[in-house]
Amino acid sequence: MTAAIETQGLTKHYGDVRALEDLDLEVRPGEVFGFLGPNGAGKTTMIRTILDEIRPTAGSAKILGLDSHRDSVEIRTHIGYLPGDLAMYPRLTGRDTLTYFANLRGGVDWAYVDELAERLDADLSKKVGDLSTGNRQKVGLIQAFMSKPEVIIMDEPSAGLDPLVQREFQAMMREVASEGRTVFLSSHTLSEVQRVSDRVGIIRHGDLVAVEAVQALRSKAMRRVEFEFATHVDPAVFDNVPGVRDVSANDHRIVLSYDGKMDTLLTTVAGRYEVVDIATSEADLEEIFLTYYRDTEVVA
Repeated sequence: MTAAIETQGLTKHYGDVRALEDLDLEVRPGEVFGFLGPNGAGKTTMIRTILDEIRPTAGSAKILGLDSHRDSVEIRTHIGYLPGDLAMYPRLTGRDTLTYFANLRGGVDWAYVDELAERLDADLSKKVGDLSTGNRQKVGLIQAFMSKPEVIIMDEPSAGLDPLVQREFQAMMREVASEGRTVFLSSHTLSEVQRVSDRVGIIRHGDLVAVEAVQALRSKAMRRVEFEFATHVDPAVFDNVPGVRDVSANDHRIVLSYDGKMDTLLTTVAGRYEVVDIATSEADLEEIFLTYYRDTEVVA
């Protein structure tokens, strides 16, 4: 199956600045792929490079099997794109703006445009220059989705959106994936990406440091587990369980941190002790991503 987006050795330098370095990535059809990294990590450079807005220093990129440079015009007939710095004519209304983009594409289904506007609570009758940041963003989202493209590429798309609109936007992305189309979502906001993405790529200082399924990342996350036993239990029983840390005991209660599979932990006590209650806190994905983002160099 042809990859929705594929890069091989994609590199972009600005003089001595390494914006991207030897990036190999494959985004599959029918998935929402989150591209995570702090500001300045190289996310926007990667998007602009695969869309042939800037040329790579080395390497190549394909979208739907088409070369991003040689076939750049054809690629634009198959994608929707929302840049992080979308510029629109301030004196045009939202509907006029969408008409302009629709004419560039040879027309769209206006019933679908109206449906998107209703879902996002977008007022298309007002001039773009009179809209708030969030309401301008809604117009940008509609133009990215309205042609039902095979691949939708968005750079920080939730800027300015209120929580209810964000939830509807997330539902729209999942619907695109369920139809076998692809969403590439670049963001520095973990919560946005983890709610909707199937997989995530983590970029740091221009290097792709990890590509993981969201569920796989969650299974690696440290969680807090609290046991309540019917009788006193020696906390040393957990000493040889891989992934267990910071065990503390208070009467019949034991609290610990754990980054493994829960069935392994439960097997340790099953049949040996009477468990009255067990509680776990949600896996802390934030800490996992911070470990990828932090510099590893030690400053003297």
